[in-house]
Amino acid sequence: MSAPAGVRWAHVGLNCRDQRATEEFYRRWFGFERARVVEADGSRVVFLKAGPVYLELFPTGSAPAFATAKDGPDNPGAVRHLAFQVDDVDAFMAAADGELEVLLGPLAFDAFIPGWKTVWVADPDGVVVEVSQGYTDQSPEELRSYA
Repeated sequence: MSAPAGVRWAHVGLNCRDQRATEEFYRRWFGFERARVVEADGSRVVFLKAGPVYLELFPTGSAPAFATAKDGPDNPGAVRHLAFQVDDVDAFMAAADGELEVLLGPLAFDAFIPGWKTVWVADPDGVVVEVSQGYTDQSPEELRSYA
């Protein structure tokens, strides 16, 4: 079954204690830019955009609701992590020059995909962000073997 015509990915909404710090994190490290600001009922929602991808930043004073493993929470219904592709994880981390909180890795997954490498970092609110290089899909023939 396929999705109805016209359905496409829209955005991810993130709760954040400091919208400015969260906006700066995604702007600086992942190329997002402010696309819109909406104010309603005394609250501000900031929309960030990178290519066709949007993040909505919602203000909150709450503490994180889930305990987080190094690659993200494993609670049902919780998003485990956000993920971005880069050309070279080592070059990305060198450019970060110790400014990113590394939670796990970098780890190589060559046993699964030659050249696949990943590091997990935290955003200002503890959201786990995966940064990967070299991921590729399986061929249709390989996928059919899992049916």
